[in-house]
Amino acid sequence: MRRVVFALAVAAVLAGCGSSKPKPMALQDLKPTIAGREVWSARLDGVEFPLAVVVRDGQFRVAGSDGTILVLDAQSGKELSRARIDAKIAAGLGSDGRFDAVVTTANELVVVDGGREVWRKRLSSRVVTAPLVAGERVFVMGVDRTVNAFDALDGRLLWRMQRPSDALTLSQAGVVAAFKNTLLVGQGPRLTGVDSLRGTVQWEVAMASPRGTNEVERLADLLGPVLRLGDKVCARSFQSAVACADASKGTLLWSRNVGGVQPVGGNDTAIFGADGTDRVSAWRSDNGEVLWTNERMLYRGLSAPLALGPSVVFGDAEGYVHFLSAATGEFQLRLPTDGSAVVGAPVLAGTTMLVVTRKGGLHAFRPN
Repeated sequence: MRRVVFALAVAAVLAGCGSSKPKPMALQDLKPTIAGREVWSARLDGVEFPLAVVVRDGQFRVAGSDGTILVLDAQSGKELSRARIDAKIAAGLGSDGRFDAVVTTANELVVVDGGREVWRKRLSSRVVTAPLVAGERVFVMGVDRTVNAFDALDGRLLWRMQRPSDALTLSQAGVVAAFKNTLLVGQGPRLTGVDSLRGTVQWEVAMASPRGTNEVERLADLLGPVLRLGDKVCARSFQSAVACADASKGTLLWSRNVGGVQPVGGNDTAIFGADGTDRVSAWRSDNGEVLWTNERMLYRGLSAPLALGPSVVFGDAEGYVHFLSAATGEFQLRLPTDGSAVVGAPVLAGTTMLVVTRKGGLHAFRPN
């Protein structure tokens, strides 16, 4: 309980700090060098939680704060299904294409199959990280970093992994991801490989070396979602570092001391991310060497990025979508949404990119 209370307190402190930030840098006039347009849009009630959009089989699966679970055809925007659970959502969405999983504000894990709720379980720890659904199992991590594995069919608890954790944990989405038959979870600044069948630790990699004179300054939880590039997994450690590890061997490849509060994106060539001032940087994916920086969007509340061919895409707190050259960091294109903050990273299905906003706007773009 002490850890949970501190996690909430830290979140409040961070939110308070946001109000004293310098004024967002004004956007300069931009002459587009690439083409792109909005091709369709849809709407949810709103998204007031750390959002995870699932892309499967040419579909976008997304949840709203009011309990709606929406499935859309990525190409056309056609609504394929809509389900509604009788509760507000605090974390989600996780899905394998059949089972959809969310966590409610009442701290209940709810699993839906074919638009119908099949079971729900009350959890012992508050959850802000979207569940992971894989191999007919549902994996859930609380803010105290306890991991539970449930049978997706009936909700039976299969195992629980509870390890000693730091006095403070971050009330922000952490790392729960699949790598082959291994479950990847963030345990503070450590990336841990867990046997998905038994819940036993297979390996552990320190992605950052926290520094500071107090527990808040040393807070360095890994931020989810992680970026997977084959056997390579890259992540940001909150306010501490950007790092990549070899998940097949459980070894660290490189780590760079770079502050920031949003996850990273990237491709086989470069890793991209914004620091605490929203200065955007690109690092070589093989060794972490800095390739370029862009300081023309400072304090604009940038989202996690999406690497999109020759571009890297960020959303901002005013709902703008910024396309930068992946090679140089120069601006290529800017597109508006509904004026509210972009939530989570843009996601791609085929040739369609989806951007979700705090007001619940679902904006699909097709850049050329």
